[in-house]
Amino acid sequence: MSNTGDDILRHAVEAAQRNGLVADIVPTPQAPDRHRDHTDGLLRIKHDRTSVDYTIEIKRSLPPSAWGSVLQQLERLPRPLMFVSDYIAPELAEQLRSRGIAFLDSAGNTFVRQDSLFMSVQGRKRTTPPRKIVAGRAFQPTGLQVIFTLLCLPDAINLPYRTLATMSGVAHGTVGWVIPDLQKLGFIKDLSGKRGTRRLYDRRRLLDHWVTAYITTLRPRTLLGRFYARSINDWQNWPHNQHAFQWGGEPAAALLTQHLKPGELTLYADAVPSALIARQAFSITPGIGQEVVVDIRKVFWRFPPEPEVSPTVPPLLVYADLLATADARCIETAEILYETHLA
Repeated sequence: MSNTGDDILRHAVEAAQRNGLVADIVPTPQAPDRHRDHTDGLLRIKHDRTSVDYTIEIKRSLPPSAWGSVLQQLERLPRPLMFVSDYIAPELAEQLRSRGIAFLDSAGNTFVRQDSLFMSVQGRKRTTPPRKIVAGRAFQPTGLQVIFTLLCLPDAINLPYRTLATMSGVAHGTVGWVIPDLQKLGFIKDLSGKRGTRRLYDRRRLLDHWVTAYITTLRPRTLLGRFYARSINDWQNWPHNQHAFQWGGEPAAALLTQHLKPGELTLYADAVPSALIARQAFSITPGIGQEVVVDIRKVFWRFPPEPEVSPTVPPLLVYADLLATADARCIETAEILYETHLA
């Protein structure tokens, strides 16, 4: 757990204690093995001569677009679980309560339910202004492009830096600082110290970190344009090869899982496909009868061409796009997509 995480936890516990909650941070060496490697620690809640140890996950407050990613991560952690943050917005608090996830924040918002204890404090305002999240260099936008390549094509980790940079759509020097950063974080290791023996480690956690950072920092930069359509009922008939685009988000998930009917469309291309816009009579502003969103986003990777161009972007990007919606049906589909295409 980082010093930043230590500070968030300490302030949140102090606020909960002022509410009357008896809580103690369990030192890491005393925590069971199942908590040490995959979570941010353990918090012991005491009441009526009994105690319950909660798995802790600590996050700085994030924009609503990242909530789906966070909730998905929390669902996979050992229970009982407690989410700790510097501030938890009321809408996120309600989603945590509905999932039975306890939480604390530095403002004093609290939710704990166990056999002999129920505490719910809500509506407390943020006590300090939000701090800008400063991620490691590997999780800056260009670094995220490199990580995306490694997560999609793990064998690329042993390619020459120049080749990996080309595949990631970044400058050669970017790879030179991303790889050492990931090594320091424990996500990359050399099996024998020799060339060609690097491997990715703790891939699921790296994927989770990538998705959250992608949604908040890189994804906003990919938007080429937002348009509005009268209808998308025939979207599967749109010729993606002719117009040089691939499906992302909801339509890609529909094709990959057969579990979702798209409510809006996301497509990726090198440039706005003007011919498609004219053909489908897209509008640049919503109007009567033209209210279905069609987002066109820029391709930021340059993977080697396949014999046949896939109609969808890589499943990892589809997964992240779904979680960015914070929509329950999309989050459910994201988990199906993970199990069928990413796990």
